[in-house]
Amino acid sequence: MVCSTERLAILFILLLYIIPYPVYSASRSSEDFYIKAHSLQVREGYQFDPHDGWEIANVTDLHYKYPKDTAYSQKRYRRKYDKPKGQKHKGVATVLAKFLEKALKGLHAFGKAEPVTITWYTGHDLQNPSCWPKTKWAPTDDSFVAALTQKGWASRPKCLKFIELCNTPNQCIFVRVVDTCAGCKANSKHVDLTKAAFKELADVDQGILTVKYRHATEPEEWHEKLWGPKH
Repeated sequence: MVCSTERLAILFILLLYIIPYPVYSASRSSEDFYIKAHSLQVREGYQFDPHDGWEIANVTDLHYKYPKDTAYSQKRYRRKYDKPKGQKHKGVATVLAKFLEKALKGLHAFGKAEPVTITWYTGHDLQNPSCWPKTKWAPTDDSFVAALTQKGWASRPKCLKFIELCNTPNQCIFVRVVDTCAGCKANSKHVDLTKAAFKELADVDQGILTVKYRHATEPEEWHEKLWGPKH
């Protein structure tokens, strides 16, 4: 018999992850699933582990483009996340993982993580994304796209590819690479996010954070408003 504490834990998980994503609601757009931070732990049963290649990355907003990282932020996020000791809620976790996988329709992260510096950009910097030679489309503050270092990052994700960024195990987003960042320091691993994407990880005024980054697959469905033209 499941004890009361375990029941409360299961109820908390259901409230946290199912209620924000009511697939039965006709008024909810499928687009909404891509503009809210998702949980790596629930979706993949995953814990951040250095053995899997997760590394520290600096995150800033545009007001703090190249600050030095603080000892506090390094100490806070270098800690390891202990893996769960039991599998009592494996069934619930599996159901939730399948639910989110279906909602995000093929979009998932893979491969080894790398450190990146992240900022947000807005205004005229959104115009003329360089990943298309000619396009009438331009991202808005509500899009989920990114601009990467223009010079010196040899292994940077390619144009029009998706990446995943995680601030905590319960705070991850997907964005698409659509532009280069001329203002980003040469030879740095730097990603500028649209404001909507940045806000899913942290408040735009918060300053330096530590996040995790991986490559990601392409979604099965498409929302041009969020990611731009597919080709």
